[in-house]
Amino acid sequence: MENPHEILKRILEYVSVDLSRSSITDQEIRTRIESVCRQISNRACTRMLMACLLAKIHRPEIDPRKPYTEIGGEDSFSGRTYDEKYITHFINTYQLPLNPTTAFLTPAFRNLDKPLTTDLELVGRPRRTYKDTLQLLDDVYRGRVSAEDMLAEIIRILVVIREENRNRIRTLLAGLASTEDPLPLSSEDIVSLIEQHLKCKNSSRLPVLIIAAAYLSVSEKIGEYIQPLQKHNAADEQTGSFGDVEVCLANDDRVVTVYEMKMKQVTIDDIDRAREKVARARDKIHNYIFITTDVITDDVKFYAAKCYEETNDTEITVLDCIGFLRHFLHLFHRSRIQFLNHYQQLLLNEPDSAVNQPLKEAFLTLRRAAEIDKG
Repeated sequence: MENPHEILKRILEYVSVDLSRSSITDQEIRTRIESVCRQISNRACTRMLMACLLAKIHRPEIDPRKPYTEIGGEDSFSGRTYDEKYITHFINTYQLPLNPTTAFLTPAFRNLDKPLTTDLELVGRPRRTYKDTLQLLDDVYRGRVSAEDMLAEIIRILVVIREENRNRIRTLLAGLASTEDPLPLSSEDIVSLIEQHLKCKNSSRLPVLIIAAAYLSVSEKIGEYIQPLQKHNAADEQTGSFGDVEVCLANDDRVVTVYEMKMKQVTIDDIDRAREKVARARDKIHNYIFITTDVITDDVKFYAAKCYEETNDTEITVLDCIGFLRHFLHLFHRSRIQFLNHYQQLLLNEPDSAVNQPLKEAFLTLRRAAEIDKG
């Protein structure tokens, strides 16, 4: 019997022979699969389907609608196990456009003890995507389509999407290269460009990349470097980190400066939590800096300023994201293009779950427009 890794690899090799060929003859089912796979705002449904279908292929006796052992009976199974053990490795190996974490921690699929039947009301958005997902599981259960054909179709569509995304990025990068000019963008041009990018939807990861790019562009000049960035959805408690960006001195692994990003107002409670982190730190943290895209209130500024003496010389402060960037680019004016290139590279390297494809394309489009306008 094939193990699940072998099943996934075999199906991928099969669909890769001709990505234009679908394994599904029923047009309604094929349209439903395509709709679920191409839903950018909800990748969990696709992962959940893949886990259930893989389990059904691996163990034909199970009911694909029962991915919870709490249901009981010989036809139930652990969908989360198939998802975490096999699907995660598969999508990471082949860089498929899905979330890196299991679908079974998504609120809609978490802590259920009943079959995923078509009459089940799952709370989540888009609602249509959840209804289509339940219908697809029912289609397999009732024999309207085989689990293998449906999994093959999902993998085929994901590979097609991956290649579409790559081709769009390559085209946009080629467009940028064609606009290269001896006179680079000014510091204010770059501030305006980043400000526009921050106004796009789903931009919460961008302030982290701004700070990281700043340090990468001047690391040798200032003798400081950043630690590898943690995943976008990883909690500090899980990773053991103090914040979103951690800065160390050259030839030293002790964290001396911490940046924490907020896409909302920083509160006194936020500062108190930062003080707790500083107190727990093994080594002395010199600066704990909040970067916000929102208003900074006077009471927060005053409270943060008092922390210097109370923490025995650790500075805690709150800075405006664009204000920080503007000052940095003028202070290190000759490194401004290095900053922009580092930001672009960090952006493109981020998984889609942290920075989605439209946000990556938006930056390249905005940069090209800025460089053309300058010319």
